[in-house]
Amino acid sequence: MKKRIPKLLVLFIVLLGTSFFAQSILIGKKDTKTISKDSVKKVKLSDKDLVIADSLAANKDKFKPYKKTARASYYANKFHGRRTASGRVYDMNKLTAAHKTLPFGTKIRVTNISNGKTVVVEITDRGPFVRGREIDLSKKAFFTIASSSGAGYINVSLDILQN
Repeated sequence: MKKRIPKLLVLFIVLLGTSFFAQSILIGKKDTKTISKDSVKKVKLSDKDLVIADSLAANKDKFKPYKKTARASYYANKFHGRRTASGRVYDMNKLTAAHKTLPFGTKIRVTNISNGKTVVVEITDRGPFVRGREIDLSKKAFFTIASSSGAGYINVSLDILQN
């Protein structure tokens, strides 16, 4: 027991230091600054141009509006582990989605109209095959932006990430 206390203390200090560093990056200066990703590579970012969504930093200007209002639902648990139309295995704990016509690999920013929460997902499957639904989100993506856990569908807006 006595040997574990110093290890836990060191771990706590390291975690506290990394969270302080992350907060200083996100809350810090409003000007352009240099963020060190590793000891060799340095990247310049501006706070005005960033959208942080599930640890994805993307430029605001690169999103093109696709649909102003659409209905989004989520996959049932029974599809977890099955192959999708793109050939990838569906994982309900990843940020993926199904759409009827958009190409596989397309990244979509999905915004919940009622609360403003956003998530960026990748199209990996075809569907939904229910009238009135535009996109099927993975369970994780859906509940990241949903207001309540009892909802079966939500009204969203869709934006396509431009390359």
